[in-house]
Parts: sequence; structure tokens; C-alpha cells
Amino acid sequence: MFIDSVEIEIKAGSGGAGFVSFFRDTMTMFGGPNGGDGGKGGDVIFAGTTNVDNLVHFHYNQKFEAENGFDGASANKHGRNGKNLIIPVPLGTKIFNEDKELVADITESGQEYLALHGGAGGLGNFHFKSSTRRSPNFAKGGIKTKSYRVFLELNCIADVGLIGFPNVGKSTLLSIISKARPKIANYHFTTLYPNIGVVNYKGRNILFADIPGLIEGASDGVGLGHSFLKHISRTRLLVHIIDISESEGRDAVKDFRIINSELKAFGIGLEKKRQIIVLNKCDMAAEEQIKGFRAKVKTKEIIETSFVTHKNIDRLIHSAFIALEETPEEVPEKIVSILEKKGNPREFNAFFAGGAFHLSGQLIENLLRGTVINDAVSNNNFQNKLKEYGVIDRLIEMGIENGDTIKIDGYEFIYER
Repeated sequence: MFIDSVEIEIKAGSGGAGFVSFFRDTMTMFGGPNGGDGGKGGDVIFAGTTNVDNLVHFHYNQKFEAENGFDGASANKHGRNGKNLIIPVPLGTKIFNEDKELVADITESGQEYLALHGGAGGLGNFHFKSSTRRSPNFAKGGIKTKSYRVFLELNCIADVGLIGFPNVGKSTLLSIISKARPKIANYHFTTLYPNIGVVNYKGRNILFADIPGLIEGASDGVGLGHSFLKHISRTRLLVHIIDISESEGRDAVKDFRIINSELKAFGIGLEKKRQIIVLNKCDMAAEEQIKGFRAKVKTKEIIETSFVTHKNIDRLIHSAFIALEETPEEVPEKIVSILEKKGNPREFNAFFAGGAFHLSGQLIENLLRGTVINDAVSNNNFQNKLKEYGVIDRLIEMGIENGDTIKIDGYEFIYER
């Protein structure tokens, strides 16, 4: 199975909670606070690897979560940080956010993209001791992380793309010049996914990709072409293979023009890539067919060959090598957006529904993390913070009156002026 686009859900680890404890031993009955901090949650990281060549492993697992941080403990013991989650992806993988904006382009082995940061751990009660608060009976919870949907799209990375109609010999050529062993048979769409072959020439490895499924209408989704035209975008050079013998009753010149029309219609500039034209099956063609093609397709980069006799195969590889030397490498797309959107720590939402006033938002969440609701001192501090940050003023503007209910994250409060 070959899969080149998937949608997955990722989530960084939440931070561990701070701990509430007080020092006790045989000599000390009422020691000070010594609750430790919670550990940081694990990050989510995408990493480029050559060990996988497509996105099929995401077909079976579409949810990925890093490990949560561990809670703190007594004696100021810090909770263990959660383990980072490393997600391997094949080279050529683009990562898009929920708005389909590109956030990363993985093109090199070992390249990493830090997609999500783990949540910070909460502070233990040791941090809340002061001259006026000797026995803080509360600690902060860790920051809770949320899930994100991301889209992965694979565009195969290769130096040379082999293009042409089905049955012109793309897979056969790949098997001749490299150790790749694509499926070869005498029917359309034998190749159902791009095959990559490595050719070592003059000490340099050249990657050839067999691009399947190109027929008339491919750019509009006919056949398999719409799924695989995008794989040509990574290549620097195209080798356009033509069945010059017209053994299947086709017109070689017409086929050449149709393929180039489909490249242009796809709309990302594929038609501008340099091409070497390879006339295959010359051993079966009449001289008039070859001369006629050359007369109508006026370009110097035409190589006559036969994949059966291996005529001019070495010349083809040499020509590809020279063309690549003359063609600058394309710079990978830059990141245009970040995945995590940092919110305003003072932001909150207030609305009336179901007979009660509801409060939510990052400010409310941050305040709740440092509050023990059933502790009078902590609860009072929480309510003072609501006044300090303008939350109560907002409720008054909305018309709140004595005795009205305020709901916050499952808790209910009665408002009293």
C-alpha cells in the first residue's frame, strides 16, 4: 500500500501538577511547605528518515500523544518530565496546519520540526510561602495541552523524474539503470506508486523516480495522474520517454504534446522544468518515424534508444548528469506559519446561558491551576484575582445581580456584591 497524504491528530504532554506537603519528622511537628513541582510534558517532534518511503504507517495509527509530565512529590521532589514523542516521516513530507498553511518541509535525514511544546509543570506549595502566608495549602496544576489536526503530504524527492504515457518503458528503464525492481507488465497502470532508483555516476548518486499514471486528463483527475503529478514538483530534471515505434497505435508527437499540456495544466510550473526526450523502441521504429518526430519537436536534447538492446543508455545517464550539473538545486519551501498559536494570558470569555454566567479562556484556566477551591485562603485569592483582572467588572456590565450563579470549569459560585 502506498499513501502520500494523511490527516492525523497530535497532542503534546500536559504538565504534571505541583504537590502540597509540609515537612515532618520526629523532631518537627509543623514544618514549612515542601511540595515539589510537576514535570514538563513531552514535546511532539517530526523527524526526517530514510527508513520509510511513504505515509502508510499513519493509515493504521492517526492519533499521537506525547507523555504527560509526572506530579511533584513531598520533600521538594520534582516530577519527572514526560518523554518527547518523535514521529518519523519520509523525506519530502510537508506538514500543514488546520488552515492548510505550510508549517514544515522535511527534506533531509535527521531534520527535525518541533511541532508542539509540552505543557509546563505546576509549582509546588513550597513556592507560595511568604511572610503573611506561612502554610500555603495549595499548589498549581500543570498546563493542559490540546490536540491539533495536521495534514501530511508526501512529494517524493528525486533528481530525475521519468514521465510519459503508460507502457512506454519507464519502469523498464529504472530496472536497467538501477537496482530498483518495479513491477513490469504489458498493461496500463502496472506502476501504482512512484518507484525510486539510485544510479551512481562519477561518484555521485542520482535519484531517478518513475512517475506513474500520466495520461490525457491527468491534471483533472483522470486515471492516476492527479495523485502523482505532485511528485514531479521535487525533481530538477524530467526524462520524457516516448514510444517512437507507435506500437500501440498511438501518435508519438501527439503523446509528447499531451503530456506537456498536462504538466502545464497542473498549475505549479512543471512545464518549465528541463526535459531530456528519450525515443524508446527505436529498434522497432522506421527511420521516417524518428525523422518525423525530430522535425516537429525541435530540441537538441533527444536521445534515440532501445531498452531491449540498451542502446545509448550510458549516453542518457551522462546527459542527465550534465543537465543536473547545469540546473541549480531548488531551495526547500520555508516555514510560513507556526502550529501552536499562543493565546493572550489575560484573555477570557464571559457569556450567559442556561440561567447562569459562564467564564472560560486562558486567564481563567491559569487562575484555576493555582487554586484549591475547597481551601478558604486559596479560594479567596482566586476571587481577588477575578476582580483584579476585570472579570467581575465584565459580569457587572452584563447585568449580574446578587444571588446569580457563575459557572467555571464545572464549579458553581453564587455572586454576592
